[in-house]
Amino acid sequence: QVQLLESGGGLVQAGESLSLSCAASESTFSDYSVGWFRQAPGREREFVAAINWRGDYTTYADSVQGRFYIWRSTTQSTVHLQMNSLRLDDTAVYYCAADLNWGRLALRSMNLEVWGQGTQVTVSS
Repeated sequence: QVQLLESGGGLVQAGESLSLSCAASESTFSDYSVGWFRQAPGREREFVAAINWRGDYTTYADSVQGRFYIWRSTTQSTVHLQMNSLRLDDTAVYYCAADLNWGRLALRSMNLEVWGQGTQVTVSS
């Protein structure tokens, strides 16, 4: 089973950008569809964005549509989440998750095979 490692979190001001990465050492990661989720303090974990295993289909939460962009590296070994025009309510721990079944991510299910440990994103005013 693949293991996921997120990176790129940090503290930024509102309106700025940040890029997150989700990496896996196993070559089989290219077979997995990948999603990003987030959980703010006191709130439930929510879907942010997802990309299928080929990298040719994506889906976004309405709250990030047009501001966030998900893509895979050409080697398929890393999935990135570019976050632009960050807002205070984007503050959360961001998790990447992967599953061989794109349908689960397309339906924004959180019943996924593997999860990363999360990376903190804090947006200040």
